[in-house]
Amino acid sequence: MKKTLIALALSTAAGFAHAGEKLVVAASPVPHAEILEHIKPALAKQGVDLEVKVFTDYVQPNVQVAEKRLDANFFQHKPYLDEFNKAKKTRLVPVTAVHVEPFGAYSKKIKAKAQLANGATVAIPNDPSNGARALLLLQSNGLIKLKDPKNLLATSRDISANPKKLKIRELEAATLPRVLDQVDLALINTNYALEAKLVPTKDALFIEGKQSPYANLLVARADNKNSAAIQKLAKALNSPDVKKFLATKYQGAIVPAF
Repeated sequence: MKKTLIALALSTAAGFAHAGEKLVVAASPVPHAEILEHIKPALAKQGVDLEVKVFTDYVQPNVQVAEKRLDANFFQHKPYLDEFNKAKKTRLVPVTAVHVEPFGAYSKKIKAKAQLANGATVAIPNDPSNGARALLLLQSNGLIKLKDPKNLLATSRDISANPKKLKIRELEAATLPRVLDQVDLALINTNYALEAKLVPTKDALFIEGKQSPYANLLVARADNKNSAAIQKLAKALNSPDVKKFLATKYQGAIVPAF
C-alpha cells in the first residue's frame, strides 16, 4: 500500500511538472502552424507540451499574448511587431528569427510585369508594415518610386513617381488571394499565397530576394521570453531538422533565417 501511494505521488508530481511545461502558441495556418506541428514530437521528448492555436488574422495573436491568454505567437516580422507595439502600447518581444517568406506579386490577367497596363489596379496589404513592403517591392521592380526608397513604413502618399498611373488599393492581407480576379496585380504575403494554393517560386510575377529584412519571428513577452519552455521552442525552431523540413516541404517558397 505504501509503495502504491509513493508511486501515485511521484506520478502526480510528474504530471504537475509536465503541465508546467505546456506552451500555447498562436500561429498563421501556413507555414507557421505546420512548422510548429512538425516540431511537436521533439518538444514532447523534452517535456514541453505544445498546443498550437491557429489564427487567420494579424491582430488577435498579439492581443492574446499581451493579455497572457497565450504564451507566444509565430506569424509576424519585426517591422509589423514594432508598429503593433507602438500603435497598441504593447511590449511584445522577439525571441528568435525563424524564416523568411519572400513577398510576391501575383496576377490572373497578365503573365509578366511588362504587360501591366497604364491605370492598372494593384492591390496591397492595408497594414502599415506589409503595405510598405509591397510598395518597396513595386519600387525595386521599377513600377513606382518612393520619396525615401528605404522607408519600411512608406505609404501610398509617399509615392513620388508613378509612370503607369497605377491605382493602389489597400485591402486586408488575408483577402488578397480572393481578389485576384478583380485586380490586375496583387502583392501577397507568402503564407496567404500558400493557403490559396499559389506557388511563389512558380506563380509570382516577381518576388523578394533572400536578402529580405522581413524574417518571421517567434514572439513572446518580456516576462516569459527566457523561460525554459520558450527557449526549448526557440531552439527547436532553429534546428537543422526544421531547416530540412522547410527545404523539403516548401521548395524555396520559405527560406530559413538561421
